[in-house]
Amino acid sequence: MITGVVLFPGAGTNANHQSLVAIETAIKNASTKINVARCDFEYRKAGKSFPDKTPVLIETVRKAVTQATQDWGCATNEIVIGGRSMGGRMCSMAIADAENTLEVAGLVCVCYPLHPPKQPNKLRSEHLPRVTAPSLFISGTRDEFGTVDELTAATKPMKKKTHVWIDGARHDLKNRDAEVGEIIASWVVAL
Repeated sequence: MITGVVLFPGAGTNANHQSLVAIETAIKNASTKINVARCDFEYRKAGKSFPDKTPVLIETVRKAVTQATQDWGCATNEIVIGGRSMGGRMCSMAIADAENTLEVAGLVCVCYPLHPPKQPNKLRSEHLPRVTAPSLFISGTRDEFGTVDELTAATKPMKKKTHVWIDGARHDLKNRDAEVGEIIASWVVAL
């Protein structure tokens, strides 16, 4: 049983980004029993535009999940975590941390930033094989942060992953937020 979903934004946005709002709306429409928390990273709360270092971002994910367990009266393994771009990546890294694994019910990565645009040699996938939670990856077929083939290859070692491709969409998934929200809501409810 999923008690809730904790969502994080991409590097250049905040917790009120329309994509996260659309995901929350779709989940609440699919199940009135599933809580949703949209969370900001500390650098955004401080009014900064550039992200903190990775360990700080991962710690923010951990703290948000801990807070959610307290707020919702549940264990971490009843919570799905994820987000858009950098937000989803930081959640995946928190789950994959070999020294301090975060046990969750699932991972949602919307537009996983596999590599910087036009820099396919700088892969951000070393940790992905250590992600054991069921994982949903949603990306556009024209995402400049990772092609269909690149992301499929990077996630191949993962045991429980699902890919959904949004045809013709780029990294911003422009005008597809409601569709993405419904895909995520269906996946979460089915866990």
